[in-house]
Amino acid sequence: MTIQQFSRREFLVSAGKIGIAACGAYALFSSSPWLRSVFRCSSELYARDKLGELAAAAPLARYWVSTLHAEGHCRECHTPEEIASDPGHRHDELAVKCLLCAQSCMIANRERGKCRSRMNVNGELRSLVYGRPISVHVDPIEKKPFYHFLPGSQAYSLATSGCPLHCRFCQNWEISQIRPEDYDVAYTPPASIVRSVVDRRAPVIAFTYNEPTVFVEYLTDIARAAREENVRSVLISCGFMNEAPLAEMCSVLDAIKIDLKGFSEDFYRKVCSAELKPVLRSIRQVAKSGTHLEIVNLVVPTLNDSDVMIGELCDWVIGELGPDVPVHFTRFHPDYQLLNLSPTPVETLERARSVALAKGMHYPYVGNVPGHAGNHTYCPRCGKIVIERSGFFIAAMHMKNGQCEYCDEPIAGVWQ
Repeated sequence: MTIQQFSRREFLVSAGKIGIAACGAYALFSSSPWLRSVFRCSSELYARDKLGELAAAAPLARYWVSTLHAEGHCRECHTPEEIASDPGHRHDELAVKCLLCAQSCMIANRERGKCRSRMNVNGELRSLVYGRPISVHVDPIEKKPFYHFLPGSQAYSLATSGCPLHCRFCQNWEISQIRPEDYDVAYTPPASIVRSVVDRRAPVIAFTYNEPTVFVEYLTDIARAAREENVRSVLISCGFMNEAPLAEMCSVLDAIKIDLKGFSEDFYRKVCSAELKPVLRSIRQVAKSGTHLEIVNLVVPTLNDSDVMIGELCDWVIGELGPDVPVHFTRFHPDYQLLNLSPTPVETLERARSVALAKGMHYPYVGNVPGHAGNHTYCPRCGKIVIERSGFFIAAMHMKNGQCEYCDEPIAGVWQ
């Protein structure tokens, strides 16, 4: 199911048709504190009832421990010193610790973690978003962006609500920052998703738009079913998951793109409400797994665009991963809570790409600037264009069997 989108013109026409009634209603609403309180209470009651329905139908999540069955899992929540000092400790409350992502949320009964998508229901963690995609679309795979994985392919893209991060610049905040009960969507089992993908003849399923880790159970079930139909699966992620769920995802996914949002703990804390170290750990883990990896760095003016930070990011990528991992330096556009900033100057992105090339990176890109020469893929040996792009589409390919057709240099990636 797709979120209903309205053009500005459609919205204004509709608003005009109901304008007089709306103005009258607004005047009455504004002048009556009682009406405002009734409306607010009604909205809260509706949300509470909707959440109750979701929780009652929600399947068990994975990756958690609970005081309900705490035996043998004490070290997940307590240090060895705490355990030794109180070996007979008993839990009076039904608390759950989520082990999915690095937020490590301790969740009281009937409450949720920071992602809003997983809820403690009487000592059991349940997924409120399993089978509930709120956005489905078919995109070029270059839009994700993947530039070295099946270029020119169409990717059947889907998302639920929820994200463990709260990035102030999020361009999908209407999806990532809302609650599952804010949308009415029909339950869609994994088999139905895969059937729709096959019907549309899309060779790839992309888990994207929000942070797909929050629907890891749904994601992995879909990816396993997709493999049986020779459909590949890719993940577009913030990389904030823990090692065990990431290992499961790597086992069923064919490619992963991770946003390395800035090479600074201070940036992650202040702008994303998160930490840098778990993201670096995830990137290393994906690289070691052999799953195809690409990295995006959204360059935000005044926040993560310094020469020092960009240089440190490039040094880390080359030192930890090698020169062949594609890195996209992508243009920021004002959105969500950072409307006060200007779009990233193209010169800043060009400088980042030049720094990356000078340090030995083979495939740095200028992203979100259609028509820029930094969108093309160049052979690291002879320097000629091997993949020419026009926007999100392939204009020309100069490769044979994964090699540059001019000098036979292997080009890192998944090409067929």
